[in-house]
Amino acid sequence: MAVVRDLRVLLRFRNFRRLLAVRLLSQGADGVYQVALASYVVFSPERQASATAIASALAVLLLPYSLVGPFAGVLLDRWRRRQVFLYGNLVRAVMATMTAVLIISQVPDWLFYVSALCVTAVNRFVLSGLSAALPRVVDAERLVIANSLSPTAGTLAAIAGGGLAFLVRLVVADSDAAVVLLGAGLYLCGALASLRMAPELLGPDRALVRPRITAALAGTARDLVAGVRHIAAPSRREAAWALGAMSLMRFCYGALTVMLLMLCRYALSSTPDDGLALLGLALGISGAGFFAAAVMTPWAAVRLGSGRWIVVCAAAAALLEPALGLPFTTAPMLAAAFVLGLTTQGAKIATDTIVQSSVDDGFRGRIFSVYDVLFNIAYVSAAAVAALILPPDGRSVTLVVTIAIIYGAVAVTMGRFERRAT
Repeated sequence: MAVVRDLRVLLRFRNFRRLLAVRLLSQGADGVYQVALASYVVFSPERQASATAIASALAVLLLPYSLVGPFAGVLLDRWRRRQVFLYGNLVRAVMATMTAVLIISQVPDWLFYVSALCVTAVNRFVLSGLSAALPRVVDAERLVIANSLSPTAGTLAAIAGGGLAFLVRLVVADSDAAVVLLGAGLYLCGALASLRMAPELLGPDRALVRPRITAALAGTARDLVAGVRHIAAPSRREAAWALGAMSLMRFCYGALTVMLLMLCRYALSSTPDDGLALLGLALGISGAGFFAAAVMTPWAAVRLGSGRWIVVCAAAAALLEPALGLPFTTAPMLAAAFVLGLTTQGAKIATDTIVQSSVDDGFRGRIFSVYDVLFNIAYVSAAAVAALILPPDGRSVTLVVTIAIIYGAVAVTMGRFERRAT
């Protein structure tokens, strides 16, 4: 199998193996933590969650990182990325433990969200650093394969972490606090795994590392403008178009995620526990779609080009999403989860490859942080739109059709750019 052969080739790189271990542990912990939050906010029997409540929670947890993101990029271009993984995961382990204590203590919701906010804030640095560090541990010839397998492996680790969270919640008396503590343990393991790499290994180059944080923060605006100019240059225009296309596809994915939560909670299940189990199944099937994307994308990117593969993914989603989503029944919904997992991850792998291949090493941290900010804004905006459109049970023909139109617009627009570029 080609994906197995490619993985064996990459695993021959010792430092790639070590970076991959950090990614798997960190994103596995993310999956555990996110399921615990979803369970506590949406599927607790004593809570009557609505689309508006879900959107509000996403805004509280994600929107502030539109402010954190640019600073993350600037600092990642100065801080040693190995140290970001070490201290970032240590901080998240401590904050996740505090979240578990807050759940047990039955504190006001705002205090719980502040704790969760701190965990997710550090996540911006870790995920951006993982993407920026990847070209330092593989050669240019294998960068496309690494971009296909490494982030996808991280996503699968997050899904596996979510599955482990479901299992722990069932075994340990439906305790969300116990699940959060499991996530804290995995964050600690991620920090320890980063110690296997030398502090200077992952960059940035020493000449770009500025030890004075105040000087780095003071130059944030200037550096961001330089980063935008860097990616807007004619030679890197495909990267800018890919980022725009991926942000719109993220918007679609966010709106459909809120609809999925509402359907699992109300329309397709009779109890909160049944709804949580159905959500877990949908996430597992979506994970299979992510794996399929990892298998297909290297082959497709070589034959079509990364930009054209984004077009194919968006077009497939535009056609299949309404066909599978409009029945609002369990089997088609699960099929849609697979399709959207495949198309979303396939487009993301292609976008990552385009950006990494186009951007100089000294700019990668801030560019991937801007990438992350665009994802957050798109996701929260999608949740807000979904809250306005969705009825209480989650069934909305209007939302499904609107998302299909957006996917189609992405395919057409990106396709025109690729034709002009050639």
